[in-house]
Amino acid sequence: MASASQASLLLQKQLKDLCKHPVDGFSAGLVDESNIFEWSVTIIGPPDTLYDGGFFNAVMTFPPDYPNSPPTVRFTSEIWHPNVYPDGKVCISILHPPGDDPNGYELATERWSPVHTVESIVLSIISMLSSPNDESPANVEAAVSVVLMFFYFYHIYVITNVEWYLCICFLFCFLRPLSCEIDF
Repeated sequence: MASASQASLLLQKQLKDLCKHPVDGFSAGLVDESNIFEWSVTIIGPPDTLYDGGFFNAVMTFPPDYPNSPPTVRFTSEIWHPNVYPDGKVCISILHPPGDDPNGYELATERWSPVHTVESIVLSIISMLSSPNDESPANVEAAVSVVLMFFYFYHIYVITNVEWYLCICFLFCFLRPLSCEIDF
């Protein structure tokens, strides 16, 4: 079992590593220099997503028995996402307590493991922003919005491409006999 002092040492090491070797897509530091268990994180919205170019602030709170138990992550910036509760709390598998899922939705291997670091957690959140999980939403309204947007844009894409395809086929079929007549 990890003690608070062991957790503190591990978090200090991870903070030092992130300061020495920053990772693209986010920055992290302490909310208050006297509390290693509460971190401030700024995530840059991933390219080609609804969040592209945005800056999203969050607070990551670590339990005293970290890394045996996961931290909680709560966005302090407003964000509309299927896997973020209306109060800002992030809901992804790796932040769920280790072991079997009482609802049977997640495999134990998808849940928290002590091998996760601040870096792997934040990179998972960035991945979540790029690929929302609408099958198990924390924010049902946001999940419905994402599904409806997908179908709307998919419909427009298909209709647009079908119309262009038919137009090109029509022109090809219409112009081909003319060109053949001219060649003779």
